[in-house]
Amino acid sequence: PAVGPGLVLALSHPVSLDPQLRERPCKYLGPLFLPSLPSGRPTSCFSLPSVGQVVNIKAKVNRAFNSSMEVGIQVASEDLCSEKQWTVCKALATFVAHRELSKVKLKQITPRTEEEKMEHSVAAERRRMRLLYADTIKDLLANCAIQDDLESRDCSCMVPAEKTRVESVELVLPPHANHQGNTFGGQIMAWMENVATIAASRLCRAHPTLKAIEMFHFRGPSQVGDRLVLKAIVNNAFKHSMEVGVCVEAYRQEAETHRRHINSAFMTFVVLDADDQPRTLPWIQPQPGDGERRYREASARKKIRLDRRVWVGWWEGTRVQGSSVCSVQVCLSYNNVSSLKMLVAKDNWVLSSEVNQVRLYTLEEDKFLSFHMEMSVHVDTTQAFLLLSDLLRRPEWDKHYRSVELVQQVDEDDAIYHVISPVLSGDTKPQDFVILASRRKPCDNGDPYVIAMRSVTLPTHPETPAYRRGETLCSGFCFWREGDQLTKVSYYNQATPGFLNYVTTNVAGLSSEFYTTFKACEQFLLDNRSDLAPSLQTL
Repeated sequence: PAVGPGLVLALSHPVSLDPQLRERPCKYLGPLFLPSLPSGRPTSCFSLPSVGQVVNIKAKVNRAFNSSMEVGIQVASEDLCSEKQWTVCKALATFVAHRELSKVKLKQITPRTEEEKMEHSVAAERRRMRLLYADTIKDLLANCAIQDDLESRDCSCMVPAEKTRVESVELVLPPHANHQGNTFGGQIMAWMENVATIAASRLCRAHPTLKAIEMFHFRGPSQVGDRLVLKAIVNNAFKHSMEVGVCVEAYRQEAETHRRHINSAFMTFVVLDADDQPRTLPWIQPQPGDGERRYREASARKKIRLDRRVWVGWWEGTRVQGSSVCSVQVCLSYNNVSSLKMLVAKDNWVLSSEVNQVRLYTLEEDKFLSFHMEMSVHVDTTQAFLLLSDLLRRPEWDKHYRSVELVQQVDEDDAIYHVISPVLSGDTKPQDFVILASRRKPCDNGDPYVIAMRSVTLPTHPETPAYRRGETLCSGFCFWREGDQLTKVSYYNQATPGFLNYVTTNVAGLSSEFYTTFKACEQFLLDNRSDLAPSLQTL
């Protein structure tokens, strides 16, 4: 896809596709603009290249699913005179392979390097989040307080949204299309950015700068000869940014009586002053009905964008203050599972000890020391997954869990618990933890069942004098099916040097008595494997 109008792009690296994929046409559904791991920063234009500078694009397939695939794209720029290089943006694009009117079953790709394994594993969680995106917006609007303070604003400083409306018509010509006659996605994206920029200019009466793109969604193709109607309007204006909604409709003047909705996107703009600092923007006055709906949905999308800073905070080792349940559902769940999957994908684990087929691995990397324990248990994989995903039963086999309280059942697969552990040697108070536990079923054959855990900070459960608040950065279980009634159970835990003093007795179950703890876990699974017949039918 094009970065913007008027740019000549140099493809420095060929798109890496499975041989079967090269022979098949792919329908472009549009890039999913989510934070790129591990940095977690949202997709945005950090510094756009100028005329005469080189643009390098790298793209490859991260993972192929049934008929769709995720393609990772990185855009960098280079100034040949100063030799300066910088990142322009990152994006994730989803394509669907199809033959005529039917979808195509894709051959799965095999990741080889550690980086490829990480992207391959995390792609499944990104796909899950993409499929739930619309439901996430609805949930935020229904269950979370989206600030609507129109009545308290100075009406004299408000700009009616209708004044920002822009409509443009483009004729698709042969240079705008590929060899199949379908319009280039990048061309449509460039036209969309043009009308969005005009709409943003009508609000701020200045030259706006494109900061981020929430999502391009290609609903259908257009061909040479189509007329494309591009519509843009400012949905909402915040203190320093504004969201512009853009949609594209296609029609053939001589053959069609109705327009086909083929594309939509949400773009965030800012206005920079002479010091490259964002200027304060005027408020927007939405139209009744659909205008107010778009206004509130823009606030929900802004909340999701701000929650991405939560992901950055976790990767930088900071704690998240004031996270609401909606915040956890929108982003912490994704980051929780992705963090564990990336830890599992590491290929430099070192076997430290083995006692009666219970193995302990360690991994020292940067400021983290990670531990990995595994064993094989004669229990069905789904049974083991269900038993250990219920943290309320953890005290039955793990003495490092004194009590567990369910704080919030966020959804079917995510829950928040308050955990109290016994008093550690040398301490006067027991530890307590507020933990988000996320469970995931396999996306494809060969994927593990996953239970991921990490600490969150909730206003409803602040630190209290009775307990010393602990923290779990990244921990959890993975379950691989090794045969009928045989499961490989793996436990992972990542700790920073500040927590290593407590690593022998912390809440994650990681201890010098790992053999005893894991054997107790095995016995728990064996003793309770017959209690789950009704639950197994739901998975």
